[in-house]
Amino acid sequence: MSESLRAVKGMNDILPPESARWEWFEDKVRALMRRYAYVNVRTPVVEPTTLFVRGLGEVTDIVEKEMYSFEDAMNGDRLTLRPEATAGIVRAMIEHNALYNGPLRLWSEVVLFRHERPQKGRYRQFHQIDIEALGHPGPDVDAEQILMCRALLQDLGLSIGRDVRLELNSLGQANERSAHRAALVAYLEQHADALDEDSRRRLHSNPLRVLDSKNPAMQAIGEGAPRLMEFLGADSLAHFAAVRGLLDAAGLDYRVNPRLVRGLDYYNLTVFEWVTDRLGAQGTVCGGGRYDGLFEQLGGKRTPAVGWGMGIERMLLLLEAVGVPMPDAAVDVYAIVPGPAALAVATVTCEALRAAGVSVQMHAAAGEGQGSMKAQFKKADASGARHAIIFGPDELARGEAGLKDLRNPATPQVAVALEPIHGLVSRLRSAPTRAS
Repeated sequence: MSESLRAVKGMNDILPPESARWEWFEDKVRALMRRYAYVNVRTPVVEPTTLFVRGLGEVTDIVEKEMYSFEDAMNGDRLTLRPEATAGIVRAMIEHNALYNGPLRLWSEVVLFRHERPQKGRYRQFHQIDIEALGHPGPDVDAEQILMCRALLQDLGLSIGRDVRLELNSLGQANERSAHRAALVAYLEQHADALDEDSRRRLHSNPLRVLDSKNPAMQAIGEGAPRLMEFLGADSLAHFAAVRGLLDAAGLDYRVNPRLVRGLDYYNLTVFEWVTDRLGAQGTVCGGGRYDGLFEQLGGKRTPAVGWGMGIERMLLLLEAVGVPMPDAAVDVYAIVPGPAALAVATVTCEALRAAGVSVQMHAAAGEGQGSMKAQFKKADASGARHAIIFGPDELARGEAGLKDLRNPATPQVAVALEPIHGLVSRLRSAPTRAS
């Protein structure tokens, strides 16, 4: 017998009831986007490899190690499965001159690919909520996006400070980073013998990333390194102070982390991460910052921009870890059909309930082999539905159906009129609901 096919390692199927939690999460995101006036954008999952090399930096982990790249067999183009969202969105804005009429606030739900060792909370195919504000230079939009993320975390049921916390830094501008870079290289050269292989490789190509190393030995060296903040000019410091002032005014606690540099070369000025202690090594659940130079790097005119990304898989793991109640795939009503004579009325009633916004699952084996009432009630209970509606012959003769509260077995079954349907709808909606 041939071996059965399986999903690629690190690329996961999302099945019920887990998929219901994804839908719940996505509904929270969409509601937040409407409140903050962000509009949806969608870009291709495959882009030219050059886009990411130019946009992310040749000596980043993503470009060096993690991209799924291939040659197009038709024309020889070098293509890459999208490893992050921002570069593709900027490419689209430039290509379509989308900022011609002014700045945009955008959001997207994207699937991303990175070739790395799969582990819990870190997968080869993963999903992300991506937020971008394009054409806004001020610190007010930096603060707005951070507060927007706080709002989403709270909407999801997380406690700020206990479950997640904010870390903040400023990377200044390119000339300030250049001066800091020279001082940092000189410092790291004094500790060259203690650097790990990855840090020695980056010593002259991208020394700032040494400070972002997850190796504890490198972190100790980084604590004594020159601080970028000491090289920032008046404008950069003023921008950072303004962001902090707005967060302070909004009552949001944070920690300034001078070692926070993020993993991509395009960032400048404000960078931030929302982190947790509940997920072990995968502690960052959301991160982002300002990237005013990326449009220019990709062939457009210089355009201020700021954004963040939130990993959906990792957020769902965090919500589970802290015990946030999330809905399952249960429906509102399970329709029990004792026999063929009830099928027409049951079908019409279920359609009317669905049209009114009630989710209904009708027993699908109606007919000669529809199953006993006991078997149908067992399936109704297993469905997770709050109520069962029973189309018994005696009730139907009176223009009624039976209604049973499946979650409170001691509650007696009652008869309810099928016409007008809004009476039944009102009764169902007045009952306690599942977590939402």
